[in-house]
Amino acid sequence: MIPPGNRPARVERPVVWVVGASQGIGAEIARQFASIGCIVCLSSRSRSLLLKVQRNITTLGGHAAVYPCDVTRIKSVQRTYAAICDDHGQIDVLVNSAGITVFSDFLHTSNKMVEGIVDTNLRGPIYCTKCVLPAMSKRRHGWIFNILSNAAVKSFENSAIYTATKAGLFGFSRVLREETRRMNVKVVNVIPGATETSMWSREQLKRYRHRMMSARSVAEAVLSVYQMPPDVVVDEILLRPMLGDVD
Repeated sequence: MIPPGNRPARVERPVVWVVGASQGIGAEIARQFASIGCIVCLSSRSRSLLLKVQRNITTLGGHAAVYPCDVTRIKSVQRTYAAICDDHGQIDVLVNSAGITVFSDFLHTSNKMVEGIVDTNLRGPIYCTKCVLPAMSKRRHGWIFNILSNAAVKSFENSAIYTATKAGLFGFSRVLREETRRMNVKVVNVIPGATETSMWSREQLKRYRHRMMSARSVAEAVLSVYQMPPDVVVDEILLRPMLGDVD
């Protein structure tokens, strides 16, 4: 046993909770934060997909832990938050990346579809933010990244409910940012244009992939904002593919 006086000092590493980390932008953001030594806590509904991301991060020398969570259920969010805090301490960075959609005109969008999209894309991030914010404000330290979409600021057909949720989160984040500045909690809206993820159909990817950004590119932009000097914050990141968005 090492005598107490001779034990190496504990290295405090930022704890990052990535919600929607099983694939796409969320998974890439998790990898980016792990690459700089953060403890990354991975959440989504799919344990099996989260384990794949965890193995990849571990193979690359990072540290990741899996916490399955259904963001549409507030009890699930609260249990997940408590488990992360028990295992790793308070959360320094929350990344709200969970999102779903259906490409359908409003007339043919069922009420069940509406509930699923609203619960996942809007209520879920609000529930997660509600969990982390009290401790962040008390410690006067924290980051909240909300992954939105260009649909929050531009009109696209066949995505009315998706647009409503992203625009709603956009407005929520802007108000939250003003309320938390004095607490030294930074709220960042990330607004990516067309990005190559599984949200698109196989046909759409085949047709438009050459015009899309990679999820890794979006994740690297997020990390670059996080690594900026502590006396500044980028309120919003608007990212567009070089060849323009897919309409």
